[in-house]
Amino acid sequence: MDVFGSFALLLAFLCAGYAFVGGIFAIRTRHPLLVKSARQAGIATCGLIFLATASLVYLFFSDSYWVSYVVAHSNRDLATFYKIAALWSGQEGSLLFWSFLLAIYVFSVLLVYRNKNGELMPYVGVVLAGVQIFFLTLNNFVASPFKVLASTGANGTLEIFTRADGNGLTPLLQYPEMVIHPPNLYSGYTGFTIPFAFALGALLARYPGEKWIHLTRKWTMIAWCFQTMGILLGAHWAYAVLGWGGYWGWDPVENASLLPWLTGTAFLHSVMMQEKRGMMKVWNVWLVFTTFMLCILGTLLTRSGVVSSVHAFAQSSIGNYFVGFLLLIFAVCFVAYLKNRDYLKSENQLDSMVSRESSFLFNNLILLVSCIAVLSGTLFPVFSEWFSGSRISVGAPFFNKVNVPIGLLLLFLTGVGPLLAWRKTSTDSLKRNFGWPLVIGLLAGVVFFALGLREFFSLVCLILCVFVTSTIGMEFFRGARVIRSRSGASFLASAVDLTMRNTRRYGGYIVHMGMVLIFVGLAGAAFNRDAQKDMQPGSTLQIGGYKLLLQGFDSKVEKNYTSERMIVEVWRDNKPLMMLYPERRFFQTNEQSGTMVAIYSTLREDLYVVYAGQNPETQAPVVHAYLNPLVKWIWLGGLVVVLGTLVTLLPNRRAVLVLSGAPERAAQPASAQTLAPSVALREGHD
Repeated sequence: MDVFGSFALLLAFLCAGYAFVGGIFAIRTRHPLLVKSARQAGIATCGLIFLATASLVYLFFSDSYWVSYVVAHSNRDLATFYKIAALWSGQEGSLLFWSFLLAIYVFSVLLVYRNKNGELMPYVGVVLAGVQIFFLTLNNFVASPFKVLASTGANGTLEIFTRADGNGLTPLLQYPEMVIHPPNLYSGYTGFTIPFAFALGALLARYPGEKWIHLTRKWTMIAWCFQTMGILLGAHWAYAVLGWGGYWGWDPVENASLLPWLTGTAFLHSVMMQEKRGMMKVWNVWLVFTTFMLCILGTLLTRSGVVSSVHAFAQSSIGNYFVGFLLLIFAVCFVAYLKNRDYLKSENQLDSMVSRESSFLFNNLILLVSCIAVLSGTLFPVFSEWFSGSRISVGAPFFNKVNVPIGLLLLFLTGVGPLLAWRKTSTDSLKRNFGWPLVIGLLAGVVFFALGLREFFSLVCLILCVFVTSTIGMEFFRGARVIRSRSGASFLASAVDLTMRNTRRYGGYIVHMGMVLIFVGLAGAAFNRDAQKDMQPGSTLQIGGYKLLLQGFDSKVEKNYTSERMIVEVWRDNKPLMMLYPERRFFQTNEQSGTMVAIYSTLREDLYVVYAGQNPETQAPVVHAYLNPLVKWIWLGGLVVVLGTLVTLLPNRRAVLVLSGAPERAAQPASAQTLAPSVALREGHD
């Protein structure tokens, strides 16, 4: 299967080359058969990548220890569940997985639009083929996952040999979440290729109007949703496995995943200005270009070794290829923009600073400032080494100092923006929409302050969370009340009906509500506490209202590792609450160890217990306990964000007009007998 996989990848490279060159000729000649053959070559490229990926998966499951990649990332005792994760656990396999996920998107686009948008799709196909050529070049000639183990024989020829077993999977990856986190994150990275291809194709083709925006909205939402899930799953993995008590440390690879999310979020907001008012066309095109380039940059940071990260692969020269690809992308985008910038002229101007347009503009500026701050802080060690010869790292305090105020301002705009009218918002509208939410938010602040909350940023964050929740709740209440009065349905059913009539608007509100929950969780970080102690059976550790009693130890032997567990009884209010079992695992195959954290989680706080090893001086076991308030709200918020995104992808349900029966009255002329709705319909301002 290694030969079959290599051959499939090579054929995929050739087909992608034909799709690229043939597509260019199809654009120039407009010959329908050439257009069709270029599209078919693109589809064939995807099919061959699927076969190559299936071949590598088969090699893992068949324990083919003559393939170097399988030897490096698997072993016979590795659970079947984790042999799937082994596919993307190393440099070569992760790049093939990148090509695989991109092929799914490309195949879907070419199939869905095969008989549509004939003026645009040849350009889109060429751009997609160009991206595939780059990754297939890496798959075939730079980092092939199908290299075999070979040694020089007595006659000077290379002879393939087979190992008895492999080295095993890195312990950090032997956690269930790592089977779903990388596919989600990679699906976000690869998914942003689709709006990039449509934006660049529309610019090159001078495609009229905003149709490319409508064509790519769902694809952008899907990619954004996967990126969001990937970031949150990665944060949860870091929280549950690394044992440091946190979920976000501003690690360079964490930052790399956040950067395209920030610009992608900005694009999803500002694109509405182009749809509604024909504004910000240049801004939107460059937001799409930048988002895609940041996806490639994130892939570069993960694989080149230019930054130090627990998430990154080993040092590699492959980064030079990504740098060259980034420069090529920028050059192509810049030339296309210079040549066709007159096509991007705005149709309207900003009428008022108190309007929906201005809120989107401020939202975009703030997101871009955050992106620039995170990017500069992430790359600062690299630049400092270039210019001064010494690597100076930028830590979490810098990122927090810059991004906490930015995050609070974004949270405020989350509540304000959707309630402003297009063009200009009247004073009466401001009072009607924001009066009660402001009062409720300020009252909540007084309550939080009275309860002893004194940390400034956390207090402001919770006040804004209540304010935004109030604005969103009032929007649902007003719309559901109208539907309820007309249909007689329950309030909940009316709210669901309201949401399904305008899924984009109200799904967006649900997404905003999810972000509010995430901010509630983030507000708790200011009150984290921890305690560490050398413990023997029978000793206790007090943290907050919890008392940890170490009852003893036990061990267990699994196929792939052995573990030593602490048996910790948790007491609260002088009553036994539950048992926790933090453990350390030792993997015999690669002689590495790993940590499994024990967590007791509630909406109020997480009790987070780590078996931190032994004190080197006393040889006593060490327990490190953390008390982290409100963390669970982050994960719940992530679920709500995903739910809201799925709602926005649903088609609108057509509203049904319910008419009230007219009371009997004296006879009137036929021309005067009309039916009228019982309640006048009031359209939203989305």
